[in-house]
Amino acid sequence: MVTELKTQEKTTVKSIPYIKESPVVGSLFKYQRDRLNLLMRMWREQGPVSGFHMGPFALPAFFSAEHVQSILVEHAYDFDKGESIHNVLRPVIGNGIFTSEGDFHRRQRKIMAPSFQPRHIASYADNMVYYGEQVQQRWQDGARINIDEEMTTITMSIIGKVLFNVDVFTETDELGAAMATTLNFVGHRLARLLPTPYNWPTPQNKRAHQAIALLRSRIQQMIEERRASAEEGNDFLSILLRARDDEGKPMDNEQLIDECLTLFGAGHETTAVALTWAWYLLAQHPEQYRKLQEEARSVLGGRVATYADLTKLPCSQQVFKETLRMYPPAYTMGRAALKDIVIDGYQVHKGDVVLIAPYVMHNRPDYFPRPFEFDPERFTPEREKQLPRYAYLPFGAGPRICIGNYFAMMEGQLLLSTLAQRVTFELVPGQEIKPDPSKSLTLRPDQHVQMVVRRHV
Repeated sequence: MVTELKTQEKTTVKSIPYIKESPVVGSLFKYQRDRLNLLMRMWREQGPVSGFHMGPFALPAFFSAEHVQSILVEHAYDFDKGESIHNVLRPVIGNGIFTSEGDFHRRQRKIMAPSFQPRHIASYADNMVYYGEQVQQRWQDGARINIDEEMTTITMSIIGKVLFNVDVFTETDELGAAMATTLNFVGHRLARLLPTPYNWPTPQNKRAHQAIALLRSRIQQMIEERRASAEEGNDFLSILLRARDDEGKPMDNEQLIDECLTLFGAGHETTAVALTWAWYLLAQHPEQYRKLQEEARSVLGGRVATYADLTKLPCSQQVFKETLRMYPPAYTMGRAALKDIVIDGYQVHKGDVVLIAPYVMHNRPDYFPRPFEFDPERFTPEREKQLPRYAYLPFGAGPRICIGNYFAMMEGQLLLSTLAQRVTFELVPGQEIKPDPSKSLTLRPDQHVQMVVRRHV
């Protein structure tokens, strides 16, 4: 009887279907040229489970809410981030919360999580609004700006303040420029099947080494200053210095640096990208733009926004959520199987790297009708409740969900309302903007997004 059951189990395991590909190289070049269309093609041709090859490496992909629940939630600890992520990121940002695994990751997550709860990050709302107001005051009426650069300036200023209590923190600043170099370096390496070894003395590697050395040196200096100070700061670095694990042990300096580098990089890049796409979408949908501006003017009446205003600004939240649906900064997520495992009847072998693609899932018409339309009302409380759980995952899911999701949502909502009541952005005609994930960790536009500023009287 036992043998019969085992035989039946074996026969029910299905093989993952793979798309038609070129011999030897598989879909390597298509992935490098236009990975978003490749992923959408996989879903259209094969359905919720498909796969492709990067040279000799097979990459199965899962495109349903049920699969997300299985992989990221129920079997979360049967997978890790995989060697490619570890090999590329650990030499750069160390063993922080994004790259660490197993018991060590759980320890770090437990230590850091309280600092990211809404009751704590509420204190950062004023900083977010302050830098949004400061930057917009520089824009002259009729000025032409690169909105992507301006959003980066704002979000980098915010993360510099809340993480390190540093007031001037932009890409023109030494630290900001070093982080920009580091992020571009990581994006370039992740886009390559066989990136140049990190210890080879190539010009790009040398620039990255210099940038990372500067970042680590400056953060080390700030740690020493905090330890020597009797003042209890409210910035993340000060809070992490005071944090203790279950045994009462603090993080050592090396771990603090790793965590700060992780938070610094992730804390501005994803929100800046999302805000860039939000203004791009709003500029093309004047009715939605007017609705956002009318809400901001009605609620704020010319004053600066506060944390208490968030519940009164539902339109800005819906716009930000819909932007994250259409252009999720983390458009794919990879997980490497730590053992043989069956997902929804499909065999995944130990060592296989499986992909989950929020970009594809957010464009499934059965989850989001008319998915290519910009419709912030999808995220009214009533309609959002109708979504299948895990169909929408701009921040991931399960025990490794983005620790800064509340921070990012609050930042996006406050900045949209802050800027909407002060200015209107008009898209410079003749631009054909497309998402380009090939040069970065996130879904950046393929070029600068040029806008004309119209100041409100």
